[in-house]
Amino acid sequence: MTLQDTAMHPLQRAGATRVAGFVVAAVATAVLVLLPLWATPFMNLQISLIAAYAVAIRGLGVLTGHAGQVSLAQSAFFGVGAYSAAYAVDHGWPAAVGLLLAVVVASLAGVLIAIPAVRLRGFAFGILTLAVPVVGVPLANRLSGLTGGAQGKTAVSLPAPEWSGLADDQWHYYVVVAIAALIFLLVHNLLTGRLSRALDLLRANETVAAAMGVPVQRYKVMAFTISAACGGAAGWLYLVPVQFISPDSLQLTLSISLLVALVVGGVRSPTGAVVGAAFYVLLPNVTDKITPGRSYLFFGIVLLIVLLFFPQGVTGGLRSLAGRLSRRRSEPPRATE
Repeated sequence: MTLQDTAMHPLQRAGATRVAGFVVAAVATAVLVLLPLWATPFMNLQISLIAAYAVAIRGLGVLTGHAGQVSLAQSAFFGVGAYSAAYAVDHGWPAAVGLLLAVVVASLAGVLIAIPAVRLRGFAFGILTLAVPVVGVPLANRLSGLTGGAQGKTAVSLPAPEWSGLADDQWHYYVVVAIAALIFLLVHNLLTGRLSRALDLLRANETVAAAMGVPVQRYKVMAFTISAACGGAAGWLYLVPVQFISPDSLQLTLSISLLVALVVGGVRSPTGAVVGAAFYVLLPNVTDKITPGRSYLFFGIVLLIVLLFFPQGVTGGLRSLAGRLSRRRSEPPRATE
């Protein structure tokens, strides 16, 4: 046997990778489908929240990871989506109408903010988006007729249908996870072809993008709108299991946390959005057992570790490690004398 025979052919490696990816996806799908049937209501709530926040983080990743624009307005769009969903519940509208309303209202708000914001660059763009949740919280407190003011607003929706035989927490889990997966697929399809190439050019260098004929401001508005739409959809997904919304959901701290979660998971990775959401939702459960109320301290520590050792996020680091291991296995053994 020659040394070349001992190394895996590139086509064989690619085929093995596809098979492994298919197996992992099938196992993950089976786990997600069966998990709520034996999990506790609290576990179902936690996974539903991870799915909701993952959508918000994925939208933020479109703007930050693909278009290169750092935004701190995502919590405002999240709150707008949740309040829009609560408004639909108050008026007895179907859940699908509530989801559509949340996405449309958040998208319109995103367009209104994006039109002046995209004329700015870098630091100035971030400062303008920072002002959105800062203004949004007192506005939500003042519009108590729509938002319930500081006391918040309860919106009970989507009880489990009798034919399903499921508890409410199980039904909410399936609805939230299924819609979140659909949104991830839609965003993936949007980030193909011309839009993806244009956003990559924007992220690399706006001047070069403009010189190559890319309408910079138009694509910035598109990225901002997609991000806002995902934030609005995430607000609806959040309201389904929690059934309560208050002005605290628009706080700037949520935008910062989502941005940190995006960096920890990986700014351009769909899987990274899920990892970041799990980090955001589950970390306080662990840290509160150690030092209650100090979760943001651990957020900062984890962020520093990721920035220093995993600049492409956790998913990027795992991909690099898997690539190195694969290359080592595929290398032919050294000949012995």
